[in-house]
Amino acid sequence: MLWTIIVILVGGIIIGALGKLLAPGHRDNIPFWLTIVCGIVGMIVGSLLYYAIFGLSGPAQRVMDANPDGPYGWDNTTKGIDWWRHIWQVVVACFAVMAASFITGRDTTRR
Repeated sequence: MLWTIIVILVGGIIIGALGKLLAPGHRDNIPFWLTIVCGIVGMIVGSLLYYAIFGLSGPAQRVMDANPDGPYGWDNTTKGIDWWRHIWQVVVACFAVMAASFITGRDTTRR
């Protein structure tokens, strides 16, 4: 349980920071804690979207067919590192950062 919380927080920081980096213009002016929340949202929603569209891929599907009780699911779709799933997570986190910036209304541009 503790390991799951640590992975979620560290992943939220990394994915959220990358999403904030990708956010266009001044749309990334949100506090750090909200960046972590956007990263966690990006991790969960990005993984679910990726799994809903592509399902299990390649070797993971063959292993799943042979052993249906295996560890493969929406959060683990390949046998190794799933780079495409991480890209989906960062893109979703980018949209979450833009939405959070719009909702919080934090705009520090000088007029």
